[in-house]
Amino acid sequence: MLELGAGHGRDALFFARHGLAVHAVDFSPTGLDQLRADAAQAGLTDLARTSVHDVREPLPVPDASVDAAYAHMLLCMALSTPQIHVIADEVRRVLRPDGTFVYTVRHVGDAHYGTGISHGDDIYEHGGFAVHFFDRPLVEALAAGWNELRVHSFTEGELPRRLWRITQRRP
Repeated sequence: MLELGAGHGRDALFFARHGLAVHAVDFSPTGLDQLRADAAQAGLTDLARTSVHDVREPLPVPDASVDAAYAHMLLCMALSTPQIHVIADEVRRVLRPDGTFVYTVRHVGDAHYGTGISHGDDIYEHGGFAVHFFDRPLVEALAAGWNELRVHSFTEGELPRRLWRITQRRP
């Protein structure tokens, strides 16, 4: 599987502990250094591979080469809607047929928790960070041409942390 925006590797290591081979990408070499160190300590170096990568560039894996892709909160970063579409297209490119893309995002129901400073494109400032909030039409647009769109609401951490977990399959 491919994890986008892996950070320090919390999720990549979870997947590896459950027997999945994970290629974790993130723009931070420091975060990936921590992931590699934790993987080595847990005896998971064979299952957790890393690459420093900016997701605004083409993904560093061949076409149709992964079974699943995962991104926790990555698409909520200060990315424009066109950039998010390009990332989704790249995920589709690298997934094998019937591969699964799971991602989590904040949704517009939480936008009122922001500072009130809108940067356009449903990007709001919250706690000094730019956060892209998703609405249902954006989720559906990203799923156009995919199979099995599923949207699951959940909460995580302190407010505003109402999230959607989106699951879709490549045809």
